[in-house]
Amino acid sequence: MVGITWGNNLMTINYFTFNPNTLSNYSFQPILDGQTYTVLVNWNVYGQRYYINISDLYGTLIVCLPLIGSPDTQDISMTAGYFTSKLVYRNSSGNFEVTS
Repeated sequence: MVGITWGNNLMTINYFTFNPNTLSNYSFQPILDGQTYTVLVNWNVYGQRYYINISDLYGTLIVCLPLIGSPDTQDISMTAGYFTSKLVYRNSSGNFEVTS
C-alpha cells in the first residue's frame, strides 16, 4: 500500500501481484468505494484471454469483463462506470493497482 497526496486528497494505492496460470483462478479482495469486493481472474479457453469478475462478498456478480492491460503512461480503469475507485492492471509490472 502506498499513500499519495493529490491536491488536498490523500489517495491510497494497493498493489496485488498477478501470477497468471491457465489451470487455476486467481483472486484478491480489494476495497472499492469503501467496501470489500472479490475479484476473480480466470482464463477463458474460447476467448484465449483472461477475464475479471468483480463480486460483492455475498457472491453477487457486479461486472465481468476482459482483462485490459495499461501501459506505464496511462491508466485504463476497469471499474470506470461501476466504481469511483480505479482498478488498473499494469502490463509492465504484472500488478493490479487499486486507487481509492
